[in-house]
Amino acid sequence: MIVRISSIILFSLLLNSCTQQSTTRPKDVTPLVKAPFEKLDTIATNDWWNRKPNPIIDVNVAREDVIAFGIYTVSDRVLKLSAQLFPLYPDESREVRLQIMKDGKWNTVQSQRINDIGWSALFRVENWDDTKDVTYKLTHGDKASYEGMIRKNPIDKTEIKLAALSCNSNKDRGDRKNYIRNINHQNPDLVFFAGDQSYDHKEHTAAWLKWGMQFRDVFRERPCITIPDDHDIGQGNIWGENGKIASSMAGPDGGYFFHHEYIKMVERCQTAHLPDAFDPTPVEQGIKVYYTNLKIGGVDFAILEDRKFKSGPEGKIPQQGPRPDHIRNPAYDPTSVDVAGLTLLGDRQLTFLNQWGQTNTGAMKAVLSQTGFCGGAHLHGKKENRLHADMDSNGWPQTGRNKALRAIKKANAVHIGGDQHLATVIQHGIDQYEDGPFAFIVPAIVNNYYSRWWWPEDEKAGANSNDILPWTGRYLDGFNNKITMQAYVNPESPSRGSGYGLIKFNTKTQDVTFECWPRDANVTQDGAEQFTGWPITISI
Repeated sequence: MIVRISSIILFSLLLNSCTQQSTTRPKDVTPLVKAPFEKLDTIATNDWWNRKPNPIIDVNVAREDVIAFGIYTVSDRVLKLSAQLFPLYPDESREVRLQIMKDGKWNTVQSQRINDIGWSALFRVENWDDTKDVTYKLTHGDKASYEGMIRKNPIDKTEIKLAALSCNSNKDRGDRKNYIRNINHQNPDLVFFAGDQSYDHKEHTAAWLKWGMQFRDVFRERPCITIPDDHDIGQGNIWGENGKIASSMAGPDGGYFFHHEYIKMVERCQTAHLPDAFDPTPVEQGIKVYYTNLKIGGVDFAILEDRKFKSGPEGKIPQQGPRPDHIRNPAYDPTSVDVAGLTLLGDRQLTFLNQWGQTNTGAMKAVLSQTGFCGGAHLHGKKENRLHADMDSNGWPQTGRNKALRAIKKANAVHIGGDQHLATVIQHGIDQYEDGPFAFIVPAIVNNYYSRWWWPEDEKAGANSNDILPWTGRYLDGFNNKITMQAYVNPESPSRGSGYGLIKFNTKTQDVTFECWPRDANVTQDGAEQFTGWPITISI
């Protein structure tokens, strides 16, 4: 039996507020109810100021610093901006204001109420003038403020740059100064965080605040896409299966383990600022969806939720290893796991992807998602742990994988994702080698948590190898999917394979360049080197 806790128990909120901002610690407050089971988000709920010191972040900040960051996108002249605050005392105002600089003066555009679950507020402004840069400010109470800039739409540029990152492991809670310096120097038009911004499964608000304080100077003055992955919502892996309830944090039977209000909070904090969803109909438990698209200059980005509708493997396929999602059987038949009725993206997202592919046909196109559409790693966690197939990748189910790749290829799009901790550039094959789209899976921000290796068992190059790295060329992954490996970054590489991707779209030549930068590189200096095998330029 699965025991679920009511949202009131999980979030014993202090909802009474007034309009005056407190400057002193309030008296002790007894939670409205005490949870009889495991608690969630304890660092940022109830009488949070009485909590013991935690290893994530001190949430009891000076009141003038209570606004942590703002994060935004602008699409089709609609600005959506989320304000993220640190926890508020019971007697503090729950109002945050958005102001813009006009004619040398601050003008209030909107005021919004802060949600006590997650401490964020969303601003939505239609008919936004996207022809010029606009300085904005978020304010709270009498002292707190945060400033940033909303960039103009770069429609006049022939090169649009995207910085892409993933997997911000809590094994390193230090600053991210190298990333800030490098990315700001390269000055992308858009930043994409592909998931696992948080690795603190039961404490999303604290971990999200930590991530924001680490990276806010990257997205303070440019639009940013963030999508949550399995660790963000508190699971080791996630097969969402349309929002059902999972029986464990491992999740192989499909669904979400923690209370739906917690899941909704995570998605609200991370995705509310994205353009409006293509089809906002919630899935089970009232969990919302966010798949959509965002146009920046001459590039149209589709944003997918490749986990939300995907079938869980447990009980649906023959288990051939110690876990339902890990196959460790060299004699297994890949066709045995491509069972009828299994879902990857789901019909709703496939409809979106196919429609998106046939609109804005004058734009270059890219698909952004959490992980890759193949099994791009052989060794998991440690070198002696060889998997023959991993259901956590989007190489499975194969029928769903091929449907997705056909839609991406028809749109003439490239794919960009994260999750694997192992940077790769792969050209997918659907019916034959190289008939599918190119995909760039970017490295982990921190890669000392769970490394992966591309390491063919025979240690031989594939057909059509490029000879830059030893194991490039044509291969079959663990599901017999055809892939052509162009480049990979094993953890023996500089920075242990940690780093980020920079993707350049040349709208004049229709070329896409994939760059892959080690965490410890300094791109402001001459001679800074990318990982071996990069850059890679393709024509689409």
